[in-house]
Amino acid sequence: MPAFEGFKNAYFAIEPFLDICVLTGILYAIYQILVKTNTLQIIRAALVIIAVYIVVFVLRLEVMMFILGKLTPALAISIVLIFQDEIKKFIQKIGQMNLSFLQKDTRHTYAYDIVKAAEELSKRKKGMLVVFERGTNLDHLIETGTKLNADISSALLLTIFSFETALHDAACIIREDKIIAAGCFLPLTSRNDLKKTFGTRHRAAIGTSEQTDAVVLIVSEETGAISLAYDSKFDYDLSVDQVIPTLDKLLNSDKAKNGNKGASDENV
Repeated sequence: MPAFEGFKNAYFAIEPFLDICVLTGILYAIYQILVKTNTLQIIRAALVIIAVYIVVFVLRLEVMMFILGKLTPALAISIVLIFQDEIKKFIQKIGQMNLSFLQKDTRHTYAYDIVKAAEELSKRKKGMLVVFERGTNLDHLIETGTKLNADISSALLLTIFSFETALHDAACIIREDKIIAAGCFLPLTSRNDLKKTFGTRHRAAIGTSEQTDAVVLIVSEETGAISLAYDSKFDYDLSVDQVIPTLDKLLNSDKAKNGNKGASDENV
């Protein structure tokens, strides 16, 4: 079986390189999830605790070692309780790993129509909330609203958000090039460091960006400011010239990364 032996020898030759590549990919994916969910706070807290343990061990502080040994279970439980929201988001992100590379690489050229509607609503001081689905399936949010499955147009969005209808106060959800549903209710963020001027729309947008990888476009009813929420971040009061390229980059970045194998913020 010379052919099999040759294949086996070739595999053994590239095995270390393959091992490193797979490990690097996994570590990079975990790092991206940590950054997007603000879970780095947990890592920092754990590193501080480990550093204290090392100092106590090296200096042979027996009393401190005894105390820390007794406190370790309580510390572990405290970390889980303190960072339970971050841990939950981290686990959610793992379950929402983007598989968009299995889908057709379509460009979101309809973003201009949506931003055009947002610009007009901004001038009228009318609120707007639009959610762009990416890798995470948003069926659980779609079910809370009214299904439309309509082609995207500025006129339709203006009709939904300009008038005091049952749909204007909640969110429209965009999937590919369709307005899948309107009047959808979004999860609110539990953050308490936001500006008091931010209302339910802003809190819902940030909450959705924390629990999913969706991009959310918001127009403030009070100020007319146009903003974007994504990856637990919030870019407030953007100009149209800023929104269009940012939105296009966010909606196409994951697909572009995978498609290029063959073929761009501010925290509140």
